[in-house]
Amino acid sequence: MNIIADTNILVRAAVQDDPAQARYAMQVLETADMIAVPLPCFCEFAWVLQRAYKIGAADTATAIQALLDIDKLVTNRVAVEAGLDMLRAGGDFADGVIVFEGRSLGGEVFVSFDGDAVKRLTARKIAARAPG
Repeated sequence: MNIIADTNILVRAAVQDDPAQARYAMQVLETADMIAVPLPCFCEFAWVLQRAYKIGAADTATAIQALLDIDKLVTNRVAVEAGLDMLRAGGDFADGVIVFEGRSLGGEVFVSFDGDAVKRLTARKIAARAPG
């Protein structure tokens, strides 16, 4: 069976905080022929691990990388890597994905009220600015 994994399946498999749900999540992931994970799921996954479970950026990056290492997982790997790059630089995973996707759509400059994101991106030679 080819599945589309929702964020809560990925979180349960990673965090193992509800034994019954964790068992189901692991079983469905292990028995699937293919696991499709849309980009919003990775963004939610990073947010939930960091905000709800208070898991640090490095461990969140490790959890995302572990998902990417699953051979039968299908996603936009380049976009996820861009998110990981931003996360590992101390930023927000979703910002890295947003910049990648925006550039692929023809955008040239990331504009945000998030001054820290703008600084991280400009330090990485990516065009970014805050309004004003």
